Amino acid sequence: MEILQPKSRKCFPRESEPMIYIRKMARDDYERVHRLWLSTSGMGLNDRDDSKTGIEKYLLRNPGTCFVALEDDDIVGSILCGHDGRRGYLYHMAVASEKRHCGVGNALLEAALAALDQEGIGKAALVAFEQNRIGNRFWKNQGFAMRNDLVYRDRTLGGTIGTDR
Repeated sequence: MEILQPKSRKCFPRESEPMIYIRKMARDDYERVHRLWLSTSGMGLNDRDDSKTGIEKYLLRNPGTCFVALEDDDIVGSILCGHDGRRGYLYHMAVASEKRHCGVGNALLEAALAALDQEGIGKAALVAFEQNRIGNRFWKNQGFAMRNDLVYRDRTLGGTIGTDR
């Protein structure tokens, strides 16, 4: 479990020890994580993949690569991360708006990338909505290159909820 060091009083208003820490995501985190996703602008959710059953399946398949950030007992950040044995994939990185610029996103990403590296995965990819300026700025600052030489295609097999698209 990684404990974040305070960057400012905005991040940790109490004078005691920092209370945000990173741990592996558990199935019991679903309701709180889902609320965070729904409150995050730029997040697109699928009613099948992002249902409780869908996330439980994902966590069973990727037990050591998904993480949450907690302040006391409140989830203030999350990242879904997994791989196919060849490439890693990042999904649903979200940080509560009042905890942005406090190192939460960086810590979640570092935990996910370290977990991929431990599993022998050397490259990670993600998809972000074009209009998600906050998310795209974060990914660019983290060294994720935008690819203009690819055509991304998908086909939804269920409906979508909470999308800004």
